[in-house]
Amino acid sequence: MHHKPTFDNIPPEKRARVIDSATKEFAKKGYHDASIGSIADKAGISVGSIYKYFENKQDLFLTIIDESISRVETLLLGLAKADEDVMIKVEKILREIISVSREDEVLIKLYNSMTTINDKKLARQFATEMEKITAEVYTEAIREGQENGEIRKDIDPGIAAFLIDDLFMSLQFSFASDYYVQRFKVYCGEDAIEKDEFVIREVLKFIKSALKA
Repeated sequence: MHHKPTFDNIPPEKRARVIDSATKEFAKKGYHDASIGSIADKAGISVGSIYKYFENKQDLFLTIIDESISRVETLLLGLAKADEDVMIKVEKILREIISVSREDEVLIKLYNSMTTINDKKLARQFATEMEKITAEVYTEAIREGQENGEIRKDIDPGIAAFLIDDLFMSLQFSFASDYYVQRFKVYCGEDAIEKDEFVIREVLKFIKSALKA
């Protein structure tokens, strides 16, 4: 937990305003240029109130990360427990990626901005908190697939999980961040980004060709 106990004691609507205004500010300006004053103003509270809830800007930022991680964790931990073919799990993740990217564009833009943070200590902490669950779930899913014969055994589970997550991350950005949207269109055509089933089918074929025994 990166916020002070006082943040839990304010009305849910007020908490939501703080989270929303902070998410938009960090997504638009990046971590270093984001302004606590602007966040407080848009949330309709004083700067002093922000510091009653958070020790500093970093803790506010990491609280936003916690909010975004919770939805991902719910999906992934559910998949980790499911007794399903690994490609079924991959398809569910792809569908969630596209859904979240379309419904919560600001959150994906925030995620994109976080990957460019020029602060080694903060980047290390962010990467650890954001990637820990996905790394464990993906790597374990690949190991299990190797054990039951679904996935080829001549690949390293960690490297495979890393590369698959890179693919997922790039796809997320391609539905929300301007540069990646244009990049997607250059490679796949102007209208491909609107063809969700086509994208899911082609990505699944690509991953299957790499993993399947």
